[in-house]
Amino acid sequence: MSVSELPRKEANVLKGHEGAVLAARFNSDGNYCLSCGKDRTIRLWNPHRGIHIKTYKSHGREVRDVHVTPDNSKLCSCGGDRQIFYWDVSTGRVIRKFRGHDGEVNAVKFNEYASVVVSAGYDRSLRAWDCRSHSTEPIQIIDSFLDTVMSVCLTKTEIIGGSVDGTVRTFDIRIGREISDDLGQPVNCISMSNDGNCILASCLDSTLRLLDRSTGELLQEYKGHACKAYKMDCCLTNTDAHVTSGSEDGSIFFWDLVDASVVSKFQAHASVVTSVSYHPKDNCLITSSVDGTVRVWKT
Repeated sequence: MSVSELPRKEANVLKGHEGAVLAARFNSDGNYCLSCGKDRTIRLWNPHRGIHIKTYKSHGREVRDVHVTPDNSKLCSCGGDRQIFYWDVSTGRVIRKFRGHDGEVNAVKFNEYASVVVSAGYDRSLRAWDCRSHSTEPIQIIDSFLDTVMSVCLTKTEIIGGSVDGTVRTFDIRIGREISDDLGQPVNCISMSNDGNCILASCLDSTLRLLDRSTGELLQEYKGHACKAYKMDCCLTNTDAHVTSGSEDGSIFFWDLVDASVVSKFQAHASVVTSVSYHPKDNCLITSSVDGTVRVWKT
């Protein structure tokens, strides 16, 4: 993919949140997106038409993360009220609340079958919850981290967590094995490459680090943006050719995956960029910010 195909033209601004937007995520086919924020709401949008579809309200504190099932029927969310909410997308009602974290919850993800939600918390744990059972107890607790767990990724057989303790830890659920890679800097977001071979970790020394999943080897580092105090997403483009992240000054960066050069940089928001999400098929990016907006970028 050539640099000219990277999105940098503003296609839509999604307005409606009051206060900071803390995350924005495409759904699995990229036709819709979800956002959540300080105003305790989750919002569903058609980002391509700039249309707000629905608002989900039940959280008692800020909402930090949201994820939708592959069939778009359910969503999960988490935040300052220590609970994981499991929602019916079409009716907007909460099906279940999972309680058990001893602190605020930073991140949530469904597994690929949408049968399990895994959450990452301030209580230094990852917890897995069974969506199909009526039990509100976690089916698994991983508590080997030494500090806040900020981010979680899932594969068919593994749970991967990124923590302020400076580690990315991989737990193989089948054999009960844990592998820890120490990056030496607080990790505030992890994201997997589309081919599943690499983990991209955003660290609070304003550096993104690319790790080989099988060996833990540090493959590359990406710099230029500012990331020192905020949880800030990072991800790879849908071809894995480029890496992208926001910056605390409101700009968006794209780096070449292989040589780590900055190939594109533009001012996207008036304040800190909290989230980036790349379209699964098209050259389109959504970003969210403390400035209260979600913005849609195309080529």
